[in-house]
Amino acid sequence: MSVQTDVVGKKTVRVVAAVVEREGRYLITQRRDSAVLANLWEFPGGKVEPGEADEDALRRELRERLDAEARIGKKLGEKLHDYDGYRVALALYEGTLVEGKPLRALRVKDFRWVASSEFDQYPFPDADQQTMDQLLGFTRAG
Repeated sequence: MSVQTDVVGKKTVRVVAAVVEREGRYLITQRRDSAVLANLWEFPGGKVEPGEADEDALRRELRERLDAEARIGKKLGEKLHDYDGYRVALALYEGTLVEGKPLRALRVKDFRWVASSEFDQYPFPDADQQTMDQLLGFTRAG
């Protein structure tokens, strides 16, 4: 996994996620019970391994988590978010699933296709939520 330590000693984990839209709905996945930030929802993706390009990591993560093949498009943006004891550098990319076999929840608890207006029904980790708000213009009803 790609981890760096910044000047204050906080580890930074590089994470990539795909924004996959189909017919006005977005693909989101639910973290497993055993995961950090268990049961929260997020755009599909995961950690970047050392020496791995963001796009390669994203294609690998989509295969491992959803048995999905994807084309990765342009980078939509990136945001740093501090958690207790570590920092996440989250980069969002456009993603398009290659048609073929159906998605399967392999290394995720569940997945859904949801409209942006439904995001408030799905709790997201802070980094994902802030990135969605900033880069994509989504906001939660509060």
